[in-house]
Amino acid sequence: MAAPELTSPRSPRVLAARRLARRNARAKERRFLAEGPQAVREAVVRHRADAEAGREGTLVEVFATAEAAERHADIAEAARAASVPVHTASDAIVAEISQTVTPQGLVGVCRFLDSPLSDVLAARPRLVAVLAHVRDPGNAGTVLRCADAAGADAVILTDASVDLYNPKSVRASVGSLFHLTVTVGVPIERVVSGLHEADVRVLAADGAGQRDLDAELDAGRMSSPTAWVFGNEAWGLPEETRALADQVVRVPIHGKAESLNLATAAAVCLYASARAQRARS
Repeated sequence: MAAPELTSPRSPRVLAARRLARRNARAKERRFLAEGPQAVREAVVRHRADAEAGREGTLVEVFATAEAAERHADIAEAARAASVPVHTASDAIVAEISQTVTPQGLVGVCRFLDSPLSDVLAARPRLVAVLAHVRDPGNAGTVLRCADAAGADAVILTDASVDLYNPKSVRASVGSLFHLTVTVGVPIERVVSGLHEADVRVLAADGAGQRDLDAELDAGRMSSPTAWVFGNEAWGLPEETRALADQVVRVPIHGKAESLNLATAAAVCLYASARAQRARS
């Protein structure tokens, strides 16, 4: 017999999920919300991979409207097959949990995914994105998506950056959060020193950089293991952060645009490294 539809906003299960919209509640519970079919689908895939590896599963439970459960029956069935509870809830309940302007009818409650910096370094990464002083959650999620597309091994968010599990960050990653190794809350000094110890070259992306990305590519300096450090879109990287890098590199502007936004610049830099590394291998 199917479980009754959740209709009360005072249900303990609903209240617990709604609390995850707040950062302090996420940190306390070490859980976050993944909204939309793409994010929940990827959470299910990650959950199954965790189970096969003997780790605690990523996905805790799923809330779905009746219409979304029917439209995305494959996701609901995959979640149930992985022993993840799927709760049918009213449109109003799911909208309250997701807290988006246009809710997609499907929300997953997930466990935190971040790994210690030591795990990232022990894996001898070849391509890493470091988000230092990135305060906009949409930018953070979009850079994470770019890093995933470029084949990066990890994304590191320093202690000066936005919360990775902010709902806007999760939505902007469009499921890529579940694909990558991520590390959060580490001071930039510790990140850079650790990367250097792992023989990873650290490049700071900054419009005021003396080195040109095209020149670096032409000189054959982009094929070694590399970490790109990206800063705040409005004011870039502080001088003390730029000083930690091996080089400060700018993306050349060949036209009349004043600059590139953070996600576009990150995509250009990460793909440049990815192409150079693949050409060498």
